Amino acid sequence: MTFRQALSLPRANLMLAGVVLMLLGNFMFALNDAMGKWLVASYSVGQVLFIRSVGAFIILTPMIAKQGTAPLTRLERPGLQVLRVLLATADTAFFYTAVMYLPLADVMTFYMAGPIYIAALSHIFLGEKVGWRRWLAIAVGFCGVVIALRPSLSSLSLASLFALAGSASFAISMILTRRLRGTSDTTLVTWQTVGALVIGFVLAVSDWRTASPLDWSAMLLLGVVSGSAHLMITRALKLAPASTLAPLQYTLLLWAVVFGVAFFGDLPDNQMLVGSAIIVFAGLFIFHRQKVVDHGEPDNVPRNVH
Repeated sequence: MTFRQALSLPRANLMLAGVVLMLLGNFMFALNDAMGKWLVASYSVGQVLFIRSVGAFIILTPMIAKQGTAPLTRLERPGLQVLRVLLATADTAFFYTAVMYLPLADVMTFYMAGPIYIAALSHIFLGEKVGWRRWLAIAVGFCGVVIALRPSLSSLSLASLFALAGSASFAISMILTRRLRGTSDTTLVTWQTVGALVIGFVLAVSDWRTASPLDWSAMLLLGVVSGSAHLMITRALKLAPASTLAPLQYTLLLWAVVFGVAFFGDLPDNQMLVGSAIIVFAGLFIFHRQKVVDHGEPDNVPRNVH
């Protein structure tokens, strides 16, 4: 069924299709994260990033062929485009580095704070008005991050700081995505993938390891899984309101716990669970208040993740 045919369906069916695609997309992203954690245990982050990017072109090539190559070179605000690519690549590299040492659920907790960072940064970089209720929710959300971060000298780890840096890079790249909303999704994702390809190759040169056919396939599949998740979530956002889909983002945290327990035997402790709960509550409140104040749909739903 084509996108135009889908639009002719009753609104309730479109909403249901959007919800299902969003849930599937989040599942695919969580699977991508679990596969990445498994691979970086044996291979360098640069090598995984490089081969993953090659695999992503299995999904991107037909999209580029359909769009044409001209939009790839006629870019709005090239400086911001380059900065976005660097931040998006840093986000992925920091994520894979963090999951080498931390449970999936722990790292995902920091990334679930993305909407909180975005709400705060939108006021600074986009001049968007943020009322006192949302500022209060932002403050509460940061308290949740602090609880999850464990900022004592005995427990603060470099891996936690990598996860925090990755989530901050993710949030700023989302701000830039909003500034570059005139650029097509295919162009944004293509240059993001090229950036990861180049930086992954540079990082991998000094630590390239021979891989088995199974591991080569897994690294390529990582790109296919990630690309498929991008497509599912992009289509979901065209079929259903963002305010309906936004809370479903937090199923990523649920899947991170499930995959962490099932494949790595990692159970989040009470402090991480408390921090996660506070972050989720604050994020959902921010989405709710934005919808109320704007009388429309919030546009700070993350569209590009690892």
